[in-house]
Order: sequence, then structure tokens, then C-alpha cells
Amino acid sequence: MSAYTEAESYILNIPRFGEKHTLEDTGRLLRRIYTWQGSRIIHVAGTNGKGSVCAYLRAVLMAAGFSVGMFTSPHLVSMRERICIGSEMISEEDFVSAYGKIREIVKEEAGQNAQEEARLHPSFFEFLYLMAMFWFDGKKPDFIILETGLGGRLDATNSIPRKEAAVITHMGLDHTAYLGDTLSMIASEKAGIMQAGAPVIYWKTDAQVASVLAKCAENLQIPSFSVSKNDYIFLKFNHKSIDFSYQSLYYDSIKLRLNTNAFYQMENAVLALRTLEVILGEGKLSEEVMRQGIADAFWAGRMEEILPEVYVDGAHNSDGIRALLETVSQDGCTRRRLLFGVMQDKDYRFMTEEIAASGLFTDISVVSPKNMRAVEAGILENVFGDTGCSVTCYESAGEALKALLSQKKEKEPVYIAGSLYLVGEIKELL
Repeated sequence: MSAYTEAESYILNIPRFGEKHTLEDTGRLLRRIYTWQGSRIIHVAGTNGKGSVCAYLRAVLMAAGFSVGMFTSPHLVSMRERICIGSEMISEEDFVSAYGKIREIVKEEAGQNAQEEARLHPSFFEFLYLMAMFWFDGKKPDFIILETGLGGRLDATNSIPRKEAAVITHMGLDHTAYLGDTLSMIASEKAGIMQAGAPVIYWKTDAQVASVLAKCAENLQIPSFSVSKNDYIFLKFNHKSIDFSYQSLYYDSIKLRLNTNAFYQMENAVLALRTLEVILGEGKLSEEVMRQGIADAFWAGRMEEILPEVYVDGAHNSDGIRALLETVSQDGCTRRRLLFGVMQDKDYRFMTEEIAASGLFTDISVVSPKNMRAVEAGILENVFGDTGCSVTCYESAGEALKALLSQKKEKEPVYIAGSLYLVGEIKELL
């Protein structure tokens, strides 16, 4: 077993949803490995679009000539995807080095006491976050973009002592067991990433959410900037790209092109642009840099065409499914196929009802992703049956993909959605 495989195996065996530590615990370990204060840190929370906003932030900053570190989750195929500088993942050698360093400082903090080490040991997410910060400390990028895992206020990434800005994306009812069962409660948890001295830029999901976020910003006496559908105009769908205009803070309306067919990415791109205009200030971000960065941006697993007319999309909750259906409705096709698989902690009954009610798919298949939290394919078959839809049930993602590709006809796109774990499985198969 290679050193990298050994490190990856160790981390994979840390419980993903085990006991979380306090921010003080994480912060104490962070101070041992992150001493560089020169990087400007952008912290991103929200329900949907976090990873995409991070990708647009990175692409525009890179177009402007900055070096950019980024920590995101989850990964689709390789754990190294979570830790990047520019568009390059951390190398296997650096991954092993960072892994070794985190294990070393945990042992030191525990005083070589096995019982204390078990108590202090970072969770799966905390461990990877600390590895990323150790690597960034050595690389010293101009900017670091941190995506929260779950929530915001108590998220491990919120242990960072100083931020350039807080960014909050579209809000929805997800992870209600952890964050609360109303949008106001969830917004309060996400608002916990706000920090005195750093502006907040947020998507105006609705008046209720906006009120919570604005009040939190007011209490901290920080500038707040809301972004909504009023800040952009859809112009044209070009099958595999989208033209739209963005109402800049400092320029007139700017025409931009997204190299994706995902309508929901207009929202994420606009939130990223507004964030950078706020951070960098007037005249620091040219129109050409904005155009270049938005055109260059890519985020795997979000309406990604993996084969001709075969798309994977991480639509893993109710809002994600609505966004997926909006995009699919614009593809100009009359026949479509869908492969669907989802986790148990999602509102999969509502998701299946939305899919069935859309009438967009002439053929629906279901599968259970290889994850202990996945909904069994047979259960999904029954749930779709309750809506009046007939579906095909497959034993594995590989079997499903093989069948769908063999059945597919020209101008009959295949969409694969419902869970990022399923998206990762499909990408790994290819």
C-alpha cells in the first residue's frame, strides 16, 4: 500500500458524521499549522451553489492575476479535489505530508495520551480542513476560498481568525435535523460566518431570509450587500452556453457568457462577481477580467456533459431539483432519460413528485448509490409509483449507465442526478 493510499484510507475511516469539536478545539490545532497572515480569506456558506460560487470566485481572481487556494467539499472521485491552488489539486506527496503533520500535532496536543488523542482527534471534515490550511500556509496564495461543510456558525472552517468577506448563497430547507426546520433558523446558522470587519454579500432568497441576514450584519456593524434576480438578465441560450447581462456596481450592464447550459449558474456567477467588486473596490476588476473569468469557470458535476448528450448534475435536494428541471426544460428536446439516486436524509418524496409533475422525462431509472445513507432503489421505485410514474430499477450505477447508453437515441439526452455520490460513481466509471 502506497503512503498516499494509506493516508486516504485512514481519513476515509474517520466517521463523517461523528462528534464535532468546538471551534476552540479546531482553532487551537489551526494555530499550530497556519501562521501565514498574508492570504485574503473569502468564506462561503449557504444551501445550494456554494461550490459553484467558489469556482466562479477562483476563475475571476485567476483571470485578474491572483493566486488562489480553495477548500471545498465533497469530492467526486479523488479526495485531493477538495484542496487546490488554481486549478491544480494538491499532489499525492503534499497530501501525505499534510496528513502526517495533522496526525503529529494531534498527538502532541494530547501529550501522547491515547485516550486524550481519541477525544481531540478531528472529524473527517475537520481533518481535511486542517490539512488544507497547513498546505496553504506553505504555498501562501493571494486568496483562500473556504467552503463550509454543514451550516456555518459551528462549522470547522469558521475557526479562521480573520476574513476578507463572508458570502452566503441561496438558502433552502436542507439538513433540517442539524440546522433547524425553518428558513429563518437555517439563515441564522449560515449567518454565523459573518465577522466584524468583513462585509457580507448574500443571495436574497426571500424577504424572510434577507431580514435575518441584514439584522445579523447590522448587529456586527458590517456592510451588507444583497444580490437577487434583479441584478442580471438572461439574454440567450446557445445550447451549451448562456449569454446574460450583469448589473455591475461600478460599470453599466456587462454582457457575459457562461460555458454551461445550467441556468442556475447565472445566480452563482453574479453572486461571485458582486463579492469581488465589493472586496477589490472600484476600478480593480475590469470588464474584460469579469468576462474572461466567467467564461473560464468550470465546476465538475454541475450540469457537466460527461459524454455527448449525457449530463451529470449534483441536484441533491429540493431546490437543486427545481433548478435542474428549469435547465432541462430549455434543452429543446422532446424525449429525455433520467437516472436518479438519492440519500435518505433528503426529501426524496418531494423530489420525485417534482420530477413526475414536470413531465420532462420519457424514461426514468433509479439506482442506489454506493453509500450506506443511500435510499434503496426499490423504495425509490415505489415512491415514483405513487406518483403514477413507471420506472426501471437497476442494481448498480454501472449497470444503469450501460443500459441507458445502449438505449439512447440521437437528440435524446440522458440526465443523471439526485446525489453527488452517484455523480462521483458515474465519473469514476468513465
